[in-house]
Amino acid sequence: MFPSVVSLHARRAVAVALLMSSLCLLHGTMAFANAKADPIKVKVFIGAMFEIGENTGDRAGEFQNWYERYWKDKSESFTVAGAPKPVFVNAEGVAGAVLGMGKVRSATAMQAILLDPRFDFSETYFLISGVAGTPPSRGTIADVTWSSWLVDYDLGHRWAPEEGKPGAPVFMPRKGYENVRVFQINQALVAWAMKLSKGVALNDSDAAKAYRQRYPQEAARRAPAVGVGTHVAGDTFFHGPGLSQEAQYIAKLYGADDYVATEMEGSAIAHVLEKHKSLDRTISLRGAVNFDQGNPNETTLEHLDPAPGQTAGGFAETTQNIAKVGATLVDYIVANWSTWEKGVPPLK
Repeated sequence: MFPSVVSLHARRAVAVALLMSSLCLLHGTMAFANAKADPIKVKVFIGAMFEIGENTGDRAGEFQNWYERYWKDKSESFTVAGAPKPVFVNAEGVAGAVLGMGKVRSATAMQAILLDPRFDFSETYFLISGVAGTPPSRGTIADVTWSSWLVDYDLGHRWAPEEGKPGAPVFMPRKGYENVRVFQINQALVAWAMKLSKGVALNDSDAAKAYRQRYPQEAARRAPAVGVGTHVAGDTFFHGPGLSQEAQYIAKLYGADDYVATEMEGSAIAHVLEKHKSLDRTISLRGAVNFDQGNPNETTLEHLDPAPGQTAGGFAETTQNIAKVGATLVDYIVANWSTWEKGVPPLK
C-alpha cells in the first residue's frame, strides 16, 4: 500500500505542476496579446533631423532642447529598426526622435517609426522641426517660421544657365511628380500655431545682431520674429542669390506662397505622412541659422566658407527659439486633447 500512496501523491504533484505551468503560459500569452492590442497612444510626435552630441548637457543641436523639455526627467526609449536614434515617449503621450538629415534618411526613419506596432499614431499630430536658411528679403537670423507649404526643390528638369536664354529660368517641372513635390499644410493648424506662438519672446545674440547689419534688406536687419511661409526642401544645399530666386520661382510655380526657409527634409517626410493619412495633422517649424546667400560684399563661395569669427552667430539662440515656439502648440494640444483628438478644432 505504501508505494501506491507515494505514486498517487507523485501523480498529483505532477498534475498540479502541469496546471500551474499551463496557467503561467496562458497568463503570458494574454499579456502578450494585451501588449499587442494596446500600443502606446502618441498625441504629438516631434521629429528633429540631427543632434550634435548627447541629448543633454553639451552643445545643443536640433533635438536637445526638445529632449530636455519633454523626455529628460522621465520617459521611455524605444529602439526602432530602420531609425537612426531611439524614440522617446513621456507619460503625456509626447514622442520624439532624431530622424536623420536629408530626404532619404528622414523619410525612411519616419516610415520605420510609423510602422512599429508598439505605437498608435492614428490620431497623432506631427511636428517636423529643425534649423534652416532664409532669404534676406524674407527673414533674418533666429527667425522661426511655421510652414504653410512644403515644396520639393529637386524634382524636375534642370540645366546650366549658359545652355538656355540669358536670365531665363533653368528649371522645369517633370510630369509624374505632381503629388509628391508640393504639400499644403492644414490652414486651420497653421492658424492655431500662429495664434499660440505669436507672443513668444525670441532669444537673440550680439553676434547675430552685428551680422545682420551686413545686409541691406530690411527683413534681414530686423530682430527675429515668428512667421509663416513656404519651406523648400533640397538634398543639395542650394546657395546664392540665383538659386534663392529659383527656389522662390519653384514655390510660386507650384502655387505655394513666399519661400521663407531652405531645408532638406520637409517634403519627403510629408509624403510619408500623407500615405499614412496624417498630413492634415502635420506642420513644420524651422529656425533660420543662416542666410541663403552672401551679402553684396562677398561671393557665394566666401559666404559658404567664412573666415573664423565671420559666421552668422545665433545658432544656440535659434535652436532655443524653435523649442520655445513649438512648445506652445505641443502643450496646447496635449492640455486640450479631448478637443483635438478627433481633428484640428475651428479657430474662434
